[in-house]
Amino acid sequence: MTFGIIGAGGIGKAFARQLARIGEEVMVSNSRGPESLAPLRTEIGPKVKPVSTREAAGADIVMLSVVWNKIGSTVAGLPDWGGRIVIDAMNPVIMPEFRFAELGGRASSEIVAEQLPGARLVKSLNTLSPEILGADPHQSGGRRVMFMSGDDAEAKATISQLLERIGFAPVDIGSLANSHLQQFPGGTLPGLNLIKLG
Repeated sequence: MTFGIIGAGGIGKAFARQLARIGEEVMVSNSRGPESLAPLRTEIGPKVKPVSTREAAGADIVMLSVVWNKIGSTVAGLPDWGGRIVIDAMNPVIMPEFRFAELGGRASSEIVAEQLPGARLVKSLNTLSPEILGADPHQSGGRRVMFMSGDDAEAKATISQLLERIGFAPVDIGSLANSHLQQFPGGTLPGLNLIKLG
């Protein structure tokens, strides 16, 4: 199984660090090109492979972690996702003015799914700060909780297994329509740093 990350901000880097920690190679891309990611490879190690967005999008599991107003330009021109799994780790905040996007009463992940034809979308890894997300999930005799939602049961099972491998305690909150609980602003789950004991 191969892994790609589109967007090398705080969340993308934290996920890359976690994948490298469990021995997985991860392809990472950003809007500035692979050369700009050399410091990230130096910081995390040789498991990080800077690539183009098209290359990262070709992985079996892809994290999409770009600012909300850049989604369209980022995925424009990419081929059909062909049933590959995409982790939506974004929140509907327009930058740099930090303005909340108008969603028309829908969950942000439902809008993202429409822009990724053929993808099996799972919402996860967006409710904690990069510092907490990239830290050891094993805490105080338990494991850090990671929420997830989606409409494809097989895709969710795959991501759940991955989160378990990293050390998280995945909690499935249901369908993609329920992902509004995970999104910032408005959701009740962002910022909750919970530990599952046992």
